[in-house]
Amino acid sequence: DKSISLLFVPTQGGGMEIFMTKIKVGVIGCGAIANSAHIPNYMANPKVEIKYFCDIIKEKAEKAVKEYGCGIAVTDYNEVINDEEINAISVCTPNNMHSIISVAALKKGKNVLCEKPAARTLSEAWEMQKAQHETGKILNIGVVNRFNDGVNKIKELIEGNELGEVYQVYISFRCRRSIPGLGGDFTTKAIAGGGVLIDWGVHFLDIVMYCLGDPSPKTVSAESFSKLAADMNEYTYVNMWAGPPKYDGICDIEEGITGMVRTTGPVITFNGAWAQNIGVDEMYIDFIGTKAGIRLQYGKDFVLYGTKNGMLTDTKYTFKSGKHFQNEINAFVNCIKTGEKLPSHIDVHIKTSELMDTIYKSCEEHKEIVL
Repeated sequence: DKSISLLFVPTQGGGMEIFMTKIKVGVIGCGAIANSAHIPNYMANPKVEIKYFCDIIKEKAEKAVKEYGCGIAVTDYNEVINDEEINAISVCTPNNMHSIISVAALKKGKNVLCEKPAARTLSEAWEMQKAQHETGKILNIGVVNRFNDGVNKIKELIEGNELGEVYQVYISFRCRRSIPGLGGDFTTKAIAGGGVLIDWGVHFLDIVMYCLGDPSPKTVSAESFSKLAADMNEYTYVNMWAGPPKYDGICDIEEGITGMVRTTGPVITFNGAWAQNIGVDEMYIDFIGTKAGIRLQYGKDFVLYGTKNGMLTDTKYTFKSGKHFQNEINAFVNCIKTGEKLPSHIDVHIKTSELMDTIYKSCEEHKEIVL
């Protein structure tokens, strides 16, 4: 076959690893997450060739072609998934297209890395999982913290009983008046599926579920808030990442949320807010155990608090840490070759989707949900 070429990749031991061909990838959606995470890390992987940049706004796709010096700019994702040369795609679109594109790509025999959340709703996530089971192709969700070295060190410490019995976890993902792109995709429920929980909370809850071995929820009680941007024209803000406000748009999502989850393991409590009238940003997770506790500063390092010989101890660990988006992309590329089931596989992450769905249900019904 004249289309097959050999790729020689240097290994750490000084040898050469041989691959039959580069994996050809299509990036669908050329916005912030594609340009900050997916595209540069595919470009840094010698086993990958990006063949397509796809976006419904043609200028975004064309800009990517020019900036990265490769690929073809297209506006229809069907052109990407119908190309027999394409091995894999990244879905970096707004949430309302996650399930549609992922399912269609799987059925065309493509492997898929879909950005978080898996979908707007649990039913859509289940459709994605069903398509993965039927096709046998890879479907990973972009819960990148499962590839974060610090998070994995915490998981090792918990599994090694360094904390003793972890009986409580507290999650905080709170900022002062920072609703993203007010009136746009992020604040339109029909597009995003929700607000701060589905955008920020998914990462925090997923870290907790991952580190604790996915305990099963028993009861969920939560409440959400949509107060500060109820009148969009009167909303005063610190910043507005994801674009300027669209005052003729929609804001029908939660800007804040709080709740408690009883599980077969620890009790999980959480407070989240895109916008609050408190001027301190708090983005951390506390794992509280009988022997010790850990505070993880989101995206940063962690400290273990314990005791020894009648003394209080604060232990800060130093370790080599790689870039988690690069770890995620590399793992996705490798598992296409090996068939390895990653921690971000839809079968694993679906448990976080189920938990978020129950939290939203409790908010809507204003009562505790018993599972």
